[in-house]
Amino acid sequence: MWSRRTFLTATATAAAATVLALSPQAHAAEGEFDALRRRWLDIQLGAGFDAGAEPYASRLRETGDLARTFRATMAPADTSLWPGLAFDPPSGITASYSRLWTMTQAYVQPGTGLTGDAGLLADVLRGLDHLSARIYNPATTRYGNWWEWQIGSPRLLMDITAALYEHLGADRIAAACAAVDHFIPDAMLTNYSGTSTGANRVDLCRSVVLRGILGGNPAKTALARDALSPVFPYVTKGDGLYADGSFVQHTWVAYSGTYGQVMLDGLGRLFALLAGSSYDVTDPNRQIILDSVEHAYAPLIHNGLMMDSVNGRAISRGMPRNDPRNVMRSDHFHGQGIIAAIALLAGGASPAERERWHARVKGWIQRDTVAPILGAPQFGVADLARLHAVAADPVPAAPEPVGHRLFTSMDRAVHRRPGWAANISMASERISHYECGNGENPRGWHTGAGMLSWWAPGGGAADAQYTDWFWPTVDFYRLPGTTVSTKRLADRAGGEWGAPKPAVQWVGGATDGEFAAVGQHLKGLGSTLEARKSWFCVADAIVCLGAGITATDGVPVETVVDNRCLGENGAQRFTTGDRWAHLEGHGGWILPGGTASLRTLREDRTGAWSDINTTSSTERRTRRYQTLWLDHGTDPTRAEYTYLVMPGASARTLAARAAETDWLEILDNTADRQAIAVGSLGLTAANFWRAGTVGRLTVTAPASVLLRRSGATAVLEIAEPPRTGQPLELVWDRKVARVVSHDPSVEVLGTGRSLRLRITPGTAGVTHGCRVALS
Repeated sequence: MWSRRTFLTATATAAAATVLALSPQAHAAEGEFDALRRRWLDIQLGAGFDAGAEPYASRLRETGDLARTFRATMAPADTSLWPGLAFDPPSGITASYSRLWTMTQAYVQPGTGLTGDAGLLADVLRGLDHLSARIYNPATTRYGNWWEWQIGSPRLLMDITAALYEHLGADRIAAACAAVDHFIPDAMLTNYSGTSTGANRVDLCRSVVLRGILGGNPAKTALARDALSPVFPYVTKGDGLYADGSFVQHTWVAYSGTYGQVMLDGLGRLFALLAGSSYDVTDPNRQIILDSVEHAYAPLIHNGLMMDSVNGRAISRGMPRNDPRNVMRSDHFHGQGIIAAIALLAGGASPAERERWHARVKGWIQRDTVAPILGAPQFGVADLARLHAVAADPVPAAPEPVGHRLFTSMDRAVHRRPGWAANISMASERISHYECGNGENPRGWHTGAGMLSWWAPGGGAADAQYTDWFWPTVDFYRLPGTTVSTKRLADRAGGEWGAPKPAVQWVGGATDGEFAAVGQHLKGLGSTLEARKSWFCVADAIVCLGAGITATDGVPVETVVDNRCLGENGAQRFTTGDRWAHLEGHGGWILPGGTASLRTLREDRTGAWSDINTTSSTERRTRRYQTLWLDHGTDPTRAEYTYLVMPGASARTLAARAAETDWLEILDNTADRQAIAVGSLGLTAANFWRAGTVGRLTVTAPASVLLRRSGATAVLEIAEPPRTGQPLELVWDRKVARVVSHDPSVEVLGTGRSLRLRITPGTAGVTHGCRVALS
């Protein structure tokens, strides 16, 4: 085991995931700020692990090797610290601090081969002095991307200052604090608006908290601690966490996986740092953040990956060009970042929460065979130590849950069944088609056009479906599940920083937590396309309906049934039968109208990450795809579609289901209503685009309805996706014995010859329930 006592004169913490309160003795002997600085280094650099054991030993050696490379190539000049990292654009400043941080870690951590190297320390100080004198100081006026000045660079500068505090001297510490004061003025933390919201606010507070501690400034530390409070409560618009578990950043972009990860990780670090001190975060609303682990983040993680529909423009990052560790920024990368944040946050959770979270983390660790978490190259030894501590916890690993989650505030849905999962990505007047910016994600045009991502049972290759060079090689006009105009679009068309959004309100649905009716009024980006799309998520399938498809510009319209990545040289067998199609190792599709209209293509596609991200690798690779689509032509007015997706189903299962002509009844599929009935499940599900009647269900306004009968009871779930907040009435033309229970928003108007309900829905698009006993 190891201690940094030689270099930092610190005492080791007990367990990596445990948050310790400062003792009175620490206050008296070292002073609170000095003790907090030491605790921050334990959080950032790790404690309680064996530096000679794996995976720590190799990770520490790697840090040393990188530091040698950076040290050898550092060449201070008027406009740079390293060749190729000019101060303009300011990303070069952040990158320079990042390299100095690597060199700092190599100096203060054991086993790097450069531990305590006086020459390395001198070079780090020379680099800090150069950045301070030339560019990152109070005399500089910001230019370029604000993030580099106010988040990227100060976060790294404060970490370096904390680690080398005893070697810097008063002047360097004062200069670092003055730079943070200049680039993050107090007004940024007293006004919750602009770029100082959500995850960005947490990052700003992190730098200012450290600035207060390192500069011995209680007022700054308290200001940053208090400035966290606006992040905690649920929001009803704009950036932040919503009551339904959605997370939004940049006002209208679904961002749980990247900005959400930054917020969760940052708060975990600050909660752990300040716990038990004079600056402890005691705001009771912090519990909302703890609740978000299971409510907002875990539902979007599948076998260690974070579903890409909430990763925003980060789906394009893949392989950064200047990343010395060559870490793939995939869906697994984003998921593992959140998993590490959960392990960190668990130190300040209740014992019951900690046990549940550790069970989830252990399950993800065991099931992620695509990018094993316990050796993930993105992690330093501190995160690895925390994750290994969780893996060693005797709590049993938790399986992925079964159920449905509808994130109405960010137009996303997640459907989970035993062994498989699916994710639906939509757009509305509240949530953008997609986001691009900073040269990232210029072709994400149709990712909000009803993209249906799904992962087949079995893990392994199935969990790499969107990991293995999918985004740089996929046809962006044929994303799975989407209905799109084939009109060619310019890179960055309409998506710069998430604008514009489609002028539609009806996006959402109703769910009972197991099954769901989900719908999207689709308006195409940059085209005249409109459509009504529904997904009815049931026991072993997703029933996909489309109708009301129109386009007036004469450009062909397609519905992409699927587009599966088969890997580098995929030879998986694709077969079709009477009303069904099957792809070996994936599952299949049922087309009740037959497969004659199904177009198929197997092709090799080649691309580079730099095609969709200007800062990424130019290496080109090829992947093979199996594409299935329906061609609606240039005049799709009468077009409609019905197909079922059955992840993991065998050809025999598909053939048997296709032959069960009475298993699924399509009650309606028009621009007015889309509805199905599945007798074996006792299920009727309907999306009413307008007031009207389907079967025995009538509504007086647009709505989504889920009706399930089981024995002598039935449950109705109703939502109003347009979110007008206006009351609506529902009639079920069936006599019921009595109403057993109902939500406060549901008023029972009658149970005689039919059940009549009045729903006051509010404006959040949530589902309202009523349970009845049948006559």
